[in-house]
Amino acid sequence: MYPLKFDVILKKILWGGSEICKFKNLDTKLDGIGESWEISQVKDNVSVIANGEYKGKSLTDLMQEKGAELLGQHVIDRFGDKFPLLIKFIDARDNLSIQVHPNDQLAKERHNSFGKTEMWYVISAQEGAGLYSGFSKQITPDEYVERVENNTIMDVLQFHPVKSGDVFFLPAGRIHAIGKGIFIAEIQQTSDITYRIYDYNRKDANGKGRELHTALAKDAIDYKMYSDLKTEYTPRKNEAVLLADCPYFTTNLLEINNERSIRRSVADKDSFVIYICMGGNIVLSDNNGCKTAMHQGETVLVPASMEYVDLSTSESAKLLECYIPR
Repeated sequence: MYPLKFDVILKKILWGGSEICKFKNLDTKLDGIGESWEISQVKDNVSVIANGEYKGKSLTDLMQEKGAELLGQHVIDRFGDKFPLLIKFIDARDNLSIQVHPNDQLAKERHNSFGKTEMWYVISAQEGAGLYSGFSKQITPDEYVERVENNTIMDVLQFHPVKSGDVFFLPAGRIHAIGKGIFIAEIQQTSDITYRIYDYNRKDANGKGRELHTALAKDAIDYKMYSDLKTEYTPRKNEAVLLADCPYFTTNLLEINNERSIRRSVADKDSFVIYICMGGNIVLSDNNGCKTAMHQGETVLVPASMEYVDLSTSESAKLLECYIPR
């Protein structure tokens, strides 16, 4: 096997902007693109391979054909025939709704789905932009319902001003929202289950507001107070910096410069490894002699059967590295 690229799945959304196509250097004039699904096995949005021998084959078909060679045996043992991650870029030209996602147990009971734990890496943000994550004061489930009904829920949410490079880890159950003027990369469990809590009383052309899921969200929200809602890390050149480590994914930041090449092991993980190019250009050279070029905005899946990849750049590059931990 070889490192796989995928056809991009662009989502035109009311709140979408123009950053995704520019960032990915896509030859299109589409505006209002809110999301780009880079790797997905969500129903009706399954990624299709864009390069090499398997070009035109769906991710699902290749998983059925290659199994552990592609995914890793421990990934199959945990997730069966389901690809466990959904990789996205999100461009918010307007505020996204306040929302929460159920955990695995609740999502299984209600929707026969995985829960949704996720993380955000801020690619860029306009001056003054920010997002919501967690509560600013302790409230009860009943107070939550009252505040949604009387439009004061925003008064108890924690607002975080953001800048490029900021990271937020969002376990299932954490109330959150992306604010306008923010462009992010998102790594999440494969799930499309979202409970909408508040939508700023916005109305469509017919004067109707979007459906809220107040009752469903009440039992899904984690009401605990946390002091460490933003992930702190120290960037380091030419080595991996841990950004997130949870049962569902491990994510590292790799910043490579000075015409360096660094070797990353794959064989020790028993998992596929995903690389998301956040800036510059990179060449992945694997142990089979295959060279795969990546540029900013591209995502590559390295099969679990690889022994290693060498990541090299002629100038500088920034990548996110993600895999399923044992």
